[in-house]
Amino acid sequence: MRVVINKSTNPKKKYMAIFYNDNKKKVKTTHFGAAGMSDYTKHKNKSRRRRYLSRHRGKEDWDNYMSAGSLSRYILWGETGFRESVKKYKNKFNLN
Repeated sequence: MRVVINKSTNPKKKYMAIFYNDNKKKVKTTHFGAAGMSDYTKHKNKSRRRRYLSRHRGKEDWDNYMSAGSLSRYILWGETGFRESVKKYKNKFNLN
């Protein structure tokens, strides 16, 4: 499975993840991250990160790598750098 992260075409969202199977056929597009809202890659505040994770922990399926919740958790709220977060997300879920 391969994933490409781009700016979202939905004005209410920050990014979109496009998932492709091994035959390069598009499987799913998931938009994530509320536009206009801050996230850990921007503010780098650990206490705000802790509060976000605590608030969203029970509501979202973080094990489903195609879900908006998982994408937000591991990319926008994972590491302080966006590229580093994307890399760790891909490694965690064995994506290219």
